[in-house]
Amino acid sequence: MKYRCLLLFISFIIGTAIQAEGQDFAPYEEQIPESDQQIEMVPVEGGTFLMGSPEDEPGREEDEGPRHKVTVDNFWMGKYEITWDQYDLFVEEKIEDVTAAGGGEVDIKADAVSLPTPPYIDMSFGMGRDGYPAINMTQYAAVMYAKWLTAETGHFYRLPTEAEWEYACRAGNNSTYTFGDDPGKLDKYAWYEENSEGGYQKIGNKEPNALGLFDIHGNVAEWTMDQYDPDYYEQFKGETADNPWHKPDELYPRSLRGGSWQDEPVKLRCAERRGSQAKWKQHDPQLPKSLWWLTNAPFVGFRLVRPESPPPQEKIEEYWLEAMEDY
Repeated sequence: MKYRCLLLFISFIIGTAIQAEGQDFAPYEEQIPESDQQIEMVPVEGGTFLMGSPEDEPGREEDEGPRHKVTVDNFWMGKYEITWDQYDLFVEEKIEDVTAAGGGEVDIKADAVSLPTPPYIDMSFGMGRDGYPAINMTQYAAVMYAKWLTAETGHFYRLPTEAEWEYACRAGNNSTYTFGDDPGKLDKYAWYEENSEGGYQKIGNKEPNALGLFDIHGNVAEWTMDQYDPDYYEQFKGETADNPWHKPDELYPRSLRGGSWQDEPVKLRCAERRGSQAKWKQHDPQLPKSLWWLTNAPFVGFRLVRPESPPPQEKIEEYWLEAMEDY
């Protein structure tokens, strides 16, 4: 009886602490249980912004218009791209070792977590692992990582929407890049084709944007939650979109943002959009091809967000239970 009361008391204290943390919209570190890894999260105050690019922006593509107003709610975003150190905890996890945190804002049963199959080659392609961004994962794998982290911590994590990503990249600016319009200043903020020496680089070695987000331009292109549709913005012409999310209903293409270490400056612009391609699995010898890994995309990674106000359970199920498997 005493043991049960103690457990109830601990659960109450944890629940109260989580509620208090939710009221404090500030930077924090998420400790990944039973590891030495933390994910640093930065608060991004919601608001309304102009999404897309003006017609006279150098490098502009048709899929960046029409420019339209978008409103997003408060969320935290990862200060850095997810690293191999953090991602390998998920890859190397055994299902019997998954710990489902209780008393958090989201409760997930441990046996509801899907874990990836080990890759058959070193997916870093020899470019480095310790402190480097994880790469070559499918969008499905990134979504499942977020689900695993949610189960472990009790906090609801997911990929950013295209709108959230662009809002965070702009950091209150309407300029081409997070720092302004001059691509000549890009070297200070990003790894791209001119300075990357043919590979990705360790996270956090360039200047952050005004929100404190590192590598928001370049290093690795980042998965979002959205289906990529070049005409998606047309429906919002003359309107204000409220937290838009283009829920995936086809395998290809899915949306990525930010550009990478192998891209030219115009591909790193805040408004630049990119869709995934089947050829990113071109050298996968498996039939069917891997649900978890890309073989030809050493420029693809991700970072996570956490909404300040968690959505209802049915909405969460849309993010995970209906996630389209990636073959």
